[in-house]
Amino acid sequence: MGNVTVDRSDVVGIVTLDSPENRNALSTDVLVELADALESLDADPDVRAAVLTGGPSLFASGADVRLLRSISPVEYAASARATSWRRIGGVETVLVAAVAGYALGGGCELALAADLVVAADTAVFGQPEVRLGLVPGAGGTQRWARAAGRYAAAGIVLTGRDVDAFEARSLGLVHRIVPAERLVPAAVAVAASVAANGPLAVRAARGALRRAEELPLSAALDHERAQLLAMLATEDHVEGIDALLEKRFPRFTGR
Repeated sequence: MGNVTVDRSDVVGIVTLDSPENRNALSTDVLVELADALESLDADPDVRAAVLTGGPSLFASGADVRLLRSISPVEYAASARATSWRRIGGVETVLVAAVAGYALGGGCELALAADLVVAADTAVFGQPEVRLGLVPGAGGTQRWARAAGRYAAAGIVLTGRDVDAFEARSLGLVHRIVPAERLVPAAVAVAASVAANGPLAVRAARGALRRAEELPLSAALDHERAQLLAMLATEDHVEGIDALLEKRFPRFTGR
């Protein structure tokens, strides 16, 4: 993978966008490599959470606008680019985005696709697509509206303005802000705190949170209760309760 690297910190996978000469632009090749990397971690039973970053200086700029200038609607719909976005959205491992510098267009949508966002104090988010006569096409309108509410999202998407890390935190997008030099270790620490919990329960809870964006409340509550019943049939829930009562750390096995 020439544009994406994959590392491990114990049970946390670390995926790094690594084409700084192109400002980590999300070309089709980069998106395919990124989807491959995330799916490989998703299939690894030893990985319990993952961090996605561009490093301490930048996250990701959007698509190559020259590609979008000439591609037809039919070509885009059938492209590896569109397929890669769907693959990234299908990853079930908890994903922490570590964002420094610019996360614009597709880069912002990539951060929004994560479950938690840790931002450097240098981070800048934005959806500038309307300034190019386009609209966000990888979740920007939908995830901004769900994170910040429709009216706040309209102020970002319809004007194309940038949002700094502190405003993004006030809007509900950012979980934590840290100095840029501490960004990746801080994101790994957040991912590790997720990974320390029961892996089956974490995936089930993550899935239930995602259903909150997709289902009516009554159906989402039914899904949540179904996940609780499923967890009551696991060995991990017995271990978790026993560890609490015995005042020790649990040893979850994912069973």
